[in-house]
Amino acid sequence: MIKTSNTALKKILIKTKRAVFSEIVGNNTSNLKGEGYDFCELKEYEYGEDVKNIDWMISAKMQKPYSKVFHSQKELNVSIIPILNGSAFFGSHKLKNEVIAEICTLLAFSCVKQGDPFESYIANEHVTLNNKKTKTIFGVYSMTERIFNYNCLNKKLDYSNITNELYKIIRKRSLIFLIGDFFDTKMLDLKLLNKKHEVIIIIVRDHLEENPLEFGNINLVDPSSGVKFEGNVNKKLIQNYITQVKKNDHEFLSNLQQNGIKFTKIYTNEEPYSKIAGLINR
Repeated sequence: MIKTSNTALKKILIKTKRAVFSEIVGNNTSNLKGEGYDFCELKEYEYGEDVKNIDWMISAKMQKPYSKVFHSQKELNVSIIPILNGSAFFGSHKLKNEVIAEICTLLAFSCVKQGDPFESYIANEHVTLNNKKTKTIFGVYSMTERIFNYNCLNKKLDYSNITNELYKIIRKRSLIFLIGDFFDTKMLDLKLLNKKHEVIIIIVRDHLEENPLEFGNINLVDPSSGVKFEGNVNKKLIQNYITQVKKNDHEFLSNLQQNGIKFTKIYTNEEPYSKIAGLINR
């Protein structure tokens, strides 16, 4: 699949900007808590709200419970990290790396709208700074252009190194978005990183990767290593592959749930906006 870079890049920027600033993605997305909240107003207490915020003196006077509403004065530090190894250069509808660029742009415009600073890294074998912390629309444009035009072919993946480097590089407590296809995640341990930060996982897949067709005799090239494969893709081989993918996904998603890490999956034939909005606002 070949992309017309200028047209596709402009389409991503226009589409995501319109979506975010048309209120498709809501305001503050994180569960991060801390000092730096000032009193905003009083409102009638609603079932399920934190009872620690009830103003008992006002409640006694009004003969019904009232709670204090606070406004956060703290900025939310956001790190957007696309995982761009060779396997991202695949897609039967759109290339996965193009969808990843679109998701990153959506998140970055959301930061600009909310007034939160964001930074971006590109991860594969190592973690590389893509753009420094910014709140500007120009920062979104430059970030997206670099991600979209990044050559992910022949780039291998080292999950263990990624998490170790991110732990050292990102010092302030942040909201970290990791975006990739997340195949073969046995070496991906997010427990320590999620204790220091708030981690959100966005899985980008193509349906053909999870349910491949019987192609028969084929010649393939591994986009991560450049290794060639010649053989017969028959029903038995496909079934073994599907079983391995399902096992990997079950273990990976179970691990995310155990560590309280939010996640969603987006396919290359889907529009990501509603899934992203549902993820960060729940």
